[in-house]
Amino acid sequence: MKLTVTFIGKHKRIRRSISVRSIVSLTVLSSLFVLVSSRSTDSSFENLARVKVAQNILEAEQQQVDSLAAATDEQVKALAAQLMAMQNSLDKIDAKTQVLAKAMGVDEQSVGDFGLASASINSELEDEQRRLLSPIKALSSQLKHKQQQLAALERLVTGHHIDEQISLSGRPIETGWLSSYYGMRTDPFTGQPAMHNGLDFAGEVGDDVVATAAGIVTWSGDRYGYGHLVEIEHGDGLVTRYGHNQTLLVNKGDLVTKGQVIALMGSTGRSTGAHVHYEVIKAGQKVDPLPYVYKK
Repeated sequence: MKLTVTFIGKHKRIRRSISVRSIVSLTVLSSLFVLVSSRSTDSSFENLARVKVAQNILEAEQQQVDSLAAATDEQVKALAAQLMAMQNSLDKIDAKTQVLAKAMGVDEQSVGDFGLASASINSELEDEQRRLLSPIKALSSQLKHKQQQLAALERLVTGHHIDEQISLSGRPIETGWLSSYYGMRTDPFTGQPAMHNGLDFAGEVGDDVVATAAGIVTWSGDRYGYGHLVEIEHGDGLVTRYGHNQTLLVNKGDLVTKGQVIALMGSTGRSTGAHVHYEVIKAGQKVDPLPYVYKK
């Protein structure tokens, strides 16, 4: 779709076309929301996953709308600057014309006015800017409303623990032992006291590392200090991390179930032996995972 701005003066016609993407997201997002809200609640995890997908789409659409609004505003400002420059040139020509007409004894009124009214141009520009930005602002407002609806739906889904899949509990390994606790300890590399923000479960290279709750993989790859890391978002502000793996078996964006093997134990990153470093993050803060490990 193209939005065209046209300004008509006495002797000039200026037309500027501003290209924008077809705005069809409202129909798509409304249909998606109806789909999410109307599906069966047999599985809280599946419902939560669908909500997350819809939220990601909404965030991407909001970014596109914000970029479109900024680009449109910049183009209108650039057009205004060009028009003002043309106005100044026409004013100078008009002034010189009047001087020459007077010197030659020609009626100044018969020469006419070659200028464009500055006040009129500014008014037209403001009207055009409002016209261009009005549908964009309306779309942005409706997207924010949809985001609020999905946030409310997410709270509803996570508030009903119909399926134990989304309950964070148990160990991140099938075989092995707890080798290091959460809290202050002596750093094995520096020998100095340091905070240990998780639990270490030791075992053999190649042992299975399992998800302690269902969720969506938000990281699968190398991260400084963690080596090969898997990070899973479980909803309700909970995130788990599984570090130092030898092999990663899931990708970012994958949906995983509780107990699913997500990696094979290793000693990558800042590690002194085969183990998995297990972290629990609640509302953005790293907390002691031990209560979750022994949660029934």
